[in-house]
Amino acid sequence: MCKGLAALPQTCLERAKEIKTKLGTLLQKPENAIDLIIPYPDKPEKKPEKLQKPSPDEALRWRESLDKVLTNSYGLAAFRSFLRSEYSEENIEFWMACEDLKKTKSPVKMAAKAKKIYEDFIQTEAPKEVNIDHFTKDVTLRNLISGSPTTFDLAQKRVYALMEKDSFGRFLRSDLYQELVK
Repeated sequence: MCKGLAALPQTCLERAKEIKTKLGTLLQKPENAIDLIIPYPDKPEKKPEKLQKPSPDEALRWRESLDKVLTNSYGLAAFRSFLRSEYSEENIEFWMACEDLKKTKSPVKMAAKAKKIYEDFIQTEAPKEVNIDHFTKDVTLRNLISGSPTTFDLAQKRVYALMEKDSFGRFLRSDLYQELVK
């Protein structure tokens, strides 16, 4: 490294690297217009947490609302497994990705995560496309440019309502849930 760069503060060097990455992304030929707005993120590996099986009484409380299931780590895993068995896991994956986006502090990371969510779940022919109306898709695309934690709020509410109305009742009647409450 040259002496001139070594004298700069670490924060300036990190910012320069971010800018270099963004410029490199812009110079590449984009596959679609969204590539011009937001670069792809670096994905760190996460260690899976060990889940504590709930007591039958705790599992019975899940009947009160889908929120009770989703705020319990075991409940979330059980519901996700149920949705996987029904080939509708994209709904919970989208919901979880939106929740993760809301916890993101860095604007650069937030923009990258938002782009990934849009490409995976919202855009037409996305690999895990969720079932939302065109109006919601249009609002979400407009929100994407602002790069806010609330970018996917409308779409997330629609998917949550779909899971609550459709999948949640079947989950409560499923063998998986019935085993937990015994």
